[in-house]
Amino acid sequence: MIFTKTKIDGVLVVELEPRRDERGFFARQWCADEFTSAGLNPVIAQINTARSTSVGTLRGLHFQVAPHAEAKLVRCTRGAVFDVALDLRAGSPTFRQWFGTDLDAESGRMLYIPEGCAHGYMTLEPNTDLAYQSSVPYAPKSARGLRYDDPAFGIVWPEPVKVISHQDLNWSGFLVDAN
Repeated sequence: MIFTKTKIDGVLVVELEPRRDERGFFARQWCADEFTSAGLNPVIAQINTARSTSVGTLRGLHFQVAPHAEAKLVRCTRGAVFDVALDLRAGSPTFRQWFGTDLDAESGRMLYIPEGCAHGYMTLEPNTDLAYQSSVPYAPKSARGLRYDDPAFGIVWPEPVKVISHQDLNWSGFLVDAN
């Protein structure tokens, strides 16, 4: 696997290193030893999948607070998304900054999002599937969210939001939720 740092400390783009032959290719998409060597959390406690049927579907921005803060490894397995990690770690030099990248089924690129960062994504193709590994199980009492369009972050989404859940549309702003 190839680990590429982003402008947000601890957020990495993870790329496959396919070994190709006449059958196609083989590649590891996760390896505890390689994740540990890269300084990433190698624990997988839960694997989730989501399907979004319409272009412009937005999910997020979601995170869990301590003691259930989670790291995620996100991969698009069908279609394409614009995937966002938002730094919510108060002591971080990139606090309140975000990083976004396209993930698609063809490339197999993944995004690693460490504990203390929120996650959200927008679909770029119809019938898009996303799979992600989490370092801790979902804990409803620790689950939080922030508005996708909060001016405190200035996230630039690639398309207008066409589909969003009632919950995601009604998260409070940053100053209310984060303090």
